[in-house]
Amino acid sequence: MRLGKVVKSNSHCDYVVQVDDSMDVDNPPQADDYGFGSFVKLEEPGDRHWAVGLIYNSLLMNPMFMSNGPRLSSEPDPLFTPDLITETRTLLGVVLVGWMAQDNGQPYGIHGIPRVVVPVNTPVSVMTQDEIYRFHLNQAGSPQFCYYSHLLRCGGNFAPALTQQTLQELVDSRLFSGPDQRALEILCRELSWKSTMGAMR
Repeated sequence: MRLGKVVKSNSHCDYVVQVDDSMDVDNPPQADDYGFGSFVKLEEPGDRHWAVGLIYNSLLMNPMFMSNGPRLSSEPDPLFTPDLITETRTLLGVVLVGWMAQDNGQPYGIHGIPRVVVPVNTPVSVMTQDEIYRFHLNQAGSPQFCYYSHLLRCGGNFAPALTQQTLQELVDSRLFSGPDQRALEILCRELSWKSTMGAMR
């Protein structure tokens, strides 16, 4: 599902996505479609894949808030104000954690900071469970989770919570098995313990 498009960046791995509304598309995404910690892909369908990211923040833009101008006493008449549109916008903060590649037609993930700069207006879509699974496999088909430290550094003010939620969702999804699953569970418990101890200080 398409969410919106890239409108700006705060750094090389921190992008701002403007969510589509009813003025942009017939069926705009709903609030449940772009929750905190959702995996998204930045790509132009059939053209080029740029990066994989995680939603780490949201911002509601309302130009009418704190406006000191005159207010109408009733709803505007559309006959006399045909160009009046709603200017509220939903913006999402997305931290890039890697990108997708292919080997003999099999997609796999490369974790880290993408080298290229994602252009403005690049479409952004929610990733499916299968795409998330493929992103967490390396070229040899083995499970990987190599963006842990990067996410803790670049995930904004909610980085620990974002990292822990991502770990927990990977554990619950059972994408991994055996030693890899146990390693994820240990990592999740360790991060939870560190967050608890840090809050007590």
